[in-house]
Amino acid sequence: MSERSKGIEHHGPADNAGLTRRWQGAMMNNFGTPRIPLVRGEGTKVWDADGKEYLDFLGGIAVNSLGHAHPAIVRAVSDQVATLGHVSNFFVAEPTVALAERLLALAGRHGRVYFSNSGAEANEAAFKIGRLTGRTHMVATAGGFHGRTMGALALTGQPAKQAPFAPLPGDVDHVPYGDAEALRAAVTTDTALVILEPVQGENGVVVPPPGYLQAAREITAATGTLLVLDEIQTGIGRTGHWLESLAQGVEADIITLAKGLGGGLPIGATLAFGPAADLLTPGAHGSTFSGNPVVCAGALAVLDTIEADGILDHVKQVGERLRAGIEALGHPLVGQVRGAGLLLGIVLTEPLAPKVQQAAQDAGLLVNAVAPDVIRLAPPLIVSDDEADTFLRRLPAVLHSALEGAHGEQRSGD
Repeated sequence: MSERSKGIEHHGPADNAGLTRRWQGAMMNNFGTPRIPLVRGEGTKVWDADGKEYLDFLGGIAVNSLGHAHPAIVRAVSDQVATLGHVSNFFVAEPTVALAERLLALAGRHGRVYFSNSGAEANEAAFKIGRLTGRTHMVATAGGFHGRTMGALALTGQPAKQAPFAPLPGDVDHVPYGDAEALRAAVTTDTALVILEPVQGENGVVVPPPGYLQAAREITAATGTLLVLDEIQTGIGRTGHWLESLAQGVEADIITLAKGLGGGLPIGATLAFGPAADLLTPGAHGSTFSGNPVVCAGALAVLDTIEADGILDHVKQVGERLRAGIEALGHPLVGQVRGAGLLLGIVLTEPLAPKVQQAAQDAGLLVNAVAPDVIRLAPPLIVSDDEADTFLRRLPAVLHSALEGAHGEQRSGD
């Protein structure tokens, strides 16, 4: 009996409604039902299955660093897949080695790199390296997000995500983010690692007080504890620097990367320095797709383009343009704008982020309600001044629509 005769549908409606129904019928429900089906992208623009155009200010959650269908990535991936695809880690592939060398050069230090397929896997490797110190205690931060695999989830400071999967591995304490004294009190000579984000992305684009990362480095150095900086969201140009930790003059023992490194392709990287670089020995850890040559070729194209096109300076400039423009609106729903470069959080004066997200989508803007009162912006790093200005022109009506809609619902319920 063929699959089709068993009632398995291989094709069906391809408009917004049809694709949504097909998703609901075939996909597990862990993501719920996505907002809209997207079928094409170019630069900072995407189109849904009904043909509507959107300005993408989410960038696949800070992933599409060069936007959609960037010629450099298309060319690099096409050339590599036509030359040599997957080979496994029984063999050396030049793009894999070249990318590792390039990342270490960007960090400005000698070390070693382990490649994986996602940010969660990059942090899972860091978790294992921590265990190999012979210590088991770890310290992370409340509100921090490091992934959903079991070790990374244990480090994630969001109880709602953890609760269904308890008990989690490890002896992990979570301390308030940005509180250096709380961190100092939690870290002892039994602590294997401390993991921090330079900016907490999933917690609402939260920026720590000045000197926090430097204090974390001093605290961990005093106890022989590994300092892990999760730069999965902040790294590879997102804040206007290759690494936010580098910009702040902090040398971590381990740096984890993903998201923007692949420019839309799945990759994670765990960079280790000093003694931490030698803790993984043959057979201690691995992944079938680690260092896939095609993905590494794409990542090299991302790095080459950011460097050749002066994108780091551009990110600083257009990020400040957006920040200043949003603040200048003086809208009653905007409390503040926080973040760095093109990782920005619009903090609302009322918990209306989901309504703002929907109003923005209706207006052809894709943004993310990362918290009840925070809208996250993470557009492609190539977003132009004109596109930033388009966003700023549309934003007041979006905010007004969300505010009026909420107040209208409130009045009708009185």
